[in-house]
Amino acid sequence: MRNYLLTLACLLSVAASVHAEVETEVVVGDLANPTGVAVDIDTGDVYVAESAAGRIVRIEEGKPVDVVTGFSLDKYGMDPTYDIGPLGLTFLDQNHIVVSGGGKPDGEDFVGIYEFGQQSTADKPVQLLGPLVAEGEIKGEGNFYGVAVVKLDNVDWIITTSNGDDEKGWLAAAEKDKSNFKPLTRYIATKEATKVDAPAAITISPRQEAVVGQMGEISTPGDSLLTFYDVKEKALLMSLPTGLSDIVGLAYSPKTGRLYAVDFSWHDPSQGGLFRIDAVRVDGKQAAKATKIIDLMKPTALAFAKDGTLYITEFGEGEKGGRVLKIQPGL
Repeated sequence: MRNYLLTLACLLSVAASVHAEVETEVVVGDLANPTGVAVDIDTGDVYVAESAAGRIVRIEEGKPVDVVTGFSLDKYGMDPTYDIGPLGLTFLDQNHIVVSGGGKPDGEDFVGIYEFGQQSTADKPVQLLGPLVAEGEIKGEGNFYGVAVVKLDNVDWIITTSNGDDEKGWLAAAEKDKSNFKPLTRYIATKEATKVDAPAAITISPRQEAVVGQMGEISTPGDSLLTFYDVKEKALLMSLPTGLSDIVGLAYSPKTGRLYAVDFSWHDPSQGGLFRIDAVRVDGKQAAKATKIIDLMKPTALAFAKDGTLYITEFGEGEKGGRVLKIQPGL
């Protein structure tokens, strides 16, 4: 455990200074509840899940261009509620993008793999993963918020968070077998492991662990956890309080190795923002310290480009108040 803690400290990064002059640039505005963002590592193209518009878009010259359209819409949250469709996205390879969804009833939501070289529709994935239907006393699962791809022993895995009605709060996973992926399955019951509800954000650490933001109750401030899982062993490695309220996005900087999070802060959006999460010791034990970098209005996701440029999606205010922001390399 001691060696793991030392490594974890490196992954979170120990940094003392706050970035004093971080400026944001609006890449595109007037979006309907954008919830996911991914950057093509080869081209630098930015893709966005415009959730309430039921589509995936690519940003071209400051405008959204359709990539995958026709996703169903559902409602999420309480006081207020929001229209949601596709939620998260990530790249599988040079030709395919993975989209996790929340626009259907629990037990019907799915994760889709799409070829993004040409425009497609939600009902024509290259491969459909899920849904996770009811099994005995286990309810049908949905709201696949975050999604990530990890390679373990030269085998690709797709892992998604799921925080629908089932009280267990699942990580669901699918392992690649030859040219296709095996069925999506309930993999780790995160609420049983952490005693906190609603897994949302997910990223992959440099050590290939699944790093998950356990959002907690949207009405409870400061209850979000940062958790680390061994994917192959289905094991919780560490769970750390952060003091953040609703972690919905996580990403490691490719240049500095530092871990960043966005906090939606449902109960009080004025407290939302971009945070750096550093490793610290409290009473001799490993802990995580969240330092706010900038204020944001209901941020929902973040992704780094290869050169360290950071892209962030915001819900913003109003039906078409969503934006994609850009921060220059340096974080």
